[in-house]
Amino acid sequence: MKLIGEEDLRARVAEDEALAAVEKAFRALTGGAVVQPPPFGMDLEEVRGEVHVKGAYLTGEPIFAIKVASGFYANAEKGLPTGSGLVLVFCSSTGVPLGLLQDNGYLTELRTGAAGALAVRLLTPARPLVAAVLGAGSQARYQIRAIGRIRELTEVRVWSPDPREIEPYLNEISPSLPGSVLGTFSVEEAVRGADVVVTVTPARRPILELPWLGEGATVVAVGSDGPEKQELSTEILRAAGKVVVDSKAQCVRLGETHHAISDGVMSADEIHAELGEVLAGARPGREADELIVCDLTGVGAQDAAIAGVAWNLLGGSSA
Repeated sequence: MKLIGEEDLRARVAEDEALAAVEKAFRALTGGAVVQPPPFGMDLEEVRGEVHVKGAYLTGEPIFAIKVASGFYANAEKGLPTGSGLVLVFCSSTGVPLGLLQDNGYLTELRTGAAGALAVRLLTPARPLVAAVLGAGSQARYQIRAIGRIRELTEVRVWSPDPREIEPYLNEISPSLPGSVLGTFSVEEAVRGADVVVTVTPARRPILELPWLGEGATVVAVGSDGPEKQELSTEILRAAGKVVVDSKAQCVRLGETHHAISDGVMSADEIHAELGEVLAGARPGREADELIVCDLTGVGAQDAAIAGVAWNLLGGSSA
């Protein structure tokens, strides 16, 4: 097996490659060209840790991939990154292990940010936007940088459940965006009047409420990637003109859609579309001044697609 480290991956795989990979993944999902098992998750509550295993095979590709990503939220107090992980690459014709991408969670961060940017491109008006970001951790950085590549952001407002995170976030993100980047004291202050709201926290009870959102807002919900996590009041999904998901099969079991269905405020049949269907033009995206929720729980096809990009750039061999 070939070992490829984080430094090499960061040098060769970035936002543009990630967005292309994510688009490829969602087109393949919509076209039925993906073998993708349900994700596996494990919580280590005593240490505030979680582990996610996802993988897929994109039909016709020379490799398939299995990704393990972790989030240990007490790590910051120990001076360690909260996220880590690795990706295993296999030959799709022989099953032989080809490589280990020791990315420490980088590829997961990158593809998740790209999925958020794709959702914004497909579901928001094609004009400059005011954005709100709930969360100021690592993925909140990837989200806003990726979104800033496909939409002009005139203002970004940031709130975090840990106020200590806000100043470092502002210092890092402000130089990379043309508009102002502001810290806020409350979720309501951050989201009122925002065109797009990105939620990127590990919350297990709702932090975002319907009355704070404008009629034409787009909510990109990223943090709720497990059945116990929840960032949005289910009333938001009840009121939405459209609920778009990355995977219907997955989002009825976890994520914001799962909670809305469990609370009886919507049914699985009321999901407007998968993101890949909007990308392919099979279902409409934004059509009017409507509230849209995009529930992104993260799918294995994204991991396989970006692993394929990384392998082509840095590995290249097959069994």
